[in-house]
Amino acid sequence: MDKLRVGILGGTGMVGQRFISLLENHPWFEVVLVAASPRSAGKTYEEAVGERWKMSTPMPDKVKNLIVKNVNEISEVAGSVDFVFSAVDMTKEEIKAIEEAYAKTGTPVVSNNSAHRWTPDVPMVIPEMNPEHLEAIEAQKKRLGTDRGFIVVKPNCSIQSYAPALHALKAYKPKVVVATTYQAISGAGKNFSDWPEMVDNVIPYIGGEEEKSEQEPLRIWGKVEDGKIVKASEPIITTQCIRVPVTDGHTAAVFVSFEKKPAKEDIIKAWNEFKGVPQELKLPSAPKQFIKYFEDDNRPQARLDRDYENGMGVTLGRLREDTVYDYKFIGLSHNTVRGAAGGAVLIAELLKAQGYITKK
Repeated sequence: MDKLRVGILGGTGMVGQRFISLLENHPWFEVVLVAASPRSAGKTYEEAVGERWKMSTPMPDKVKNLIVKNVNEISEVAGSVDFVFSAVDMTKEEIKAIEEAYAKTGTPVVSNNSAHRWTPDVPMVIPEMNPEHLEAIEAQKKRLGTDRGFIVVKPNCSIQSYAPALHALKAYKPKVVVATTYQAISGAGKNFSDWPEMVDNVIPYIGGEEEKSEQEPLRIWGKVEDGKIVKASEPIITTQCIRVPVTDGHTAAVFVSFEKKPAKEDIIKAWNEFKGVPQELKLPSAPKQFIKYFEDDNRPQARLDRDYENGMGVTLGRLREDTVYDYKFIGLSHNTVRGAAGGAVLIAELLKAQGYITKK
């Protein structure tokens, strides 16, 4: 099979590195170009990253000698790829502008950034949950004046630890959700060697994270109306987001009440049997079982379970009735795989399978 040519915008940072490691032997996609800031441009990828390679696996040989392009030279970058993943580190306004500029060259953009998450005609997708939002792409293309280019974004990493669990129970109509997320340091693009103050510490604030965690699930559960995504009004979600001394894996402690309270066995069955379009299409990065419930009270644990289904699955545990809400449970997802680069790769696979991304 002739692979699609992929460019990675912001390829030298932590999420960019994760894209490169995940795509190393991808059956459909091949990284042919890395673009980054002007200070990295002109160097080989290996030189540009230097000592900052943060992945546990070695840097793939295929990318080591790629000459890094200047991300701002849009027509040159866009001319040699079929689509791009965006993980650029810029201000929100700069990201909005550069992603739209790439889309206007006829280049699909699958973004890990938050800048376009609330642009009305830009789908924000967890492929198992709201693949129908891709319908908004046609309206977006009209707005951008392009027949091929568009932007699709993935949501915040923290919501993946609990929103899929609630989605699988939507038949019972969740109405109030209280969630506290315990978030790994890789979510801030750090490890312990460059963030020593996180060792033996908990920080009770992550800027902007609570608003995202409360609002983004509602956009995912929204409807496409006249080419725009209108967010849902329920459930009511309130969150607290805490940084904890864990390398990878965001954990959530969740309380939920339903309009129609299900039996515990029905909840566990719904979780374990839940499938979405990626499972039906057998997309290369799709977990075979998206959600797994553990009966053991000591699970899920970040160290043991974050790599479930190669980091693309969600693990749940400790489901029990609550004295104030109907139920409470614990969720876990890998924040830089499912929650970042892996989630974006799965979106790109869905876009290719449904004919939105093709060879130029």
